[in-house]
Amino acid sequence: MDYKQIQVIIKDFEKSSLANMELEFDNVKIKLSKNNTNVQPITQVSMPKIETPIKEEKNKIGYEVKSPLVGTYYASNSPDAEPFVKVGKHVNKGDTLCIIEAMKIMNEITAPVSGKIIAIDVANGEAIGFEQVLMLIDDAK
Repeated sequence: MDYKQIQVIIKDFEKSSLANMELEFDNVKIKLSKNNTNVQPITQVSMPKIETPIKEEKNKIGYEVKSPLVGTYYASNSPDAEPFVKVGKHVNKGDTLCIIEAMKIMNEITAPVSGKIIAIDVANGEAIGFEQVLMLIDDAK
């Protein structure tokens, strides 16, 4: 389950007439409750099993750059600036790849290896989760 799926669950719960809800799957447990006096009590709710979609496996050659934290992905340091990297660009170890904003703090993510950017898996301004793959670097010599 990823961050976006959890956000959808929370928004649906907020719109519902449920007062409490607990979900548990894989290594994730979510407990939600509302303090709303107009909510009708429900004794039992049967929820369908939520399947995490299996992403089509790419020919992953190279190094996966994963997010070290939860936050918002930014491809550049300002809205009108060029992105730090694009697919096809060569980067050196230590070059800035992107920025992740978390709690109003801008965190620069740097290249852990040298190589060519072969894929960028997130969009500018997208909410991302911990250890979500951001991009792939072909680090083959």
